[in-house]
Amino acid sequence: MITAVHHPLRRRIYDYLLLYGTSQVTALSRALDSQVGSISHHLRMLERAGVVERAPDPTGDKRTSWWAVARRGLSWSTDDYAYSPADALLAREAQRQGIRLQFERLQRWHRSRNDPAYAEYDGYSTDSTAWASPEELQDLGARLVETMREWQESIDLEDGTKRTPVFFFAHVFPTVP
Repeated sequence: MITAVHHPLRRRIYDYLLLYGTSQVTALSRALDSQVGSISHHLRMLERAGVVERAPDPTGDKRTSWWAVARRGLSWSTDDYAYSPADALLAREAQRQGIRLQFERLQRWHRSRNDPAYAEYDGYSTDSTAWASPEELQDLGARLVETMREWQESIDLEDGTKRTPVFFFAHVFPTVP
């Protein structure tokens, strides 16, 4: 799953489906400025990983391909793949790619802060240092994921409020002062 999702275009496909819901391949192609064949290939890779799934065509036209997110949220640890040296290597590389993508998004945000389209939005940043055992660290991660899911479910997207997509990421790890 992790290597499938951490390809840059596949991650963009997943994020698009997460935000906009069930979509047709050609709509994904236009929105992500990519070829239909490339989008179809990456959708199949994401489908094999259980991240997206084929969706019924809402128009009833069986000639088009529609896709939806199969799972909301992507949480994992490189420790989940420690049983195999090859898988552990892939997991570490996927982790590095994911961190790179996260920081690229943060940098794009900082570069666009003067854009009038984002004038009403102010980013948020927080960090903290504390003590934790491995089990407590796992618990913290699970609580963050649950808090994010609850917050997402509390938003009424049909209430007419102006919104823009937002990106949330967190890293929790052992450190020294």
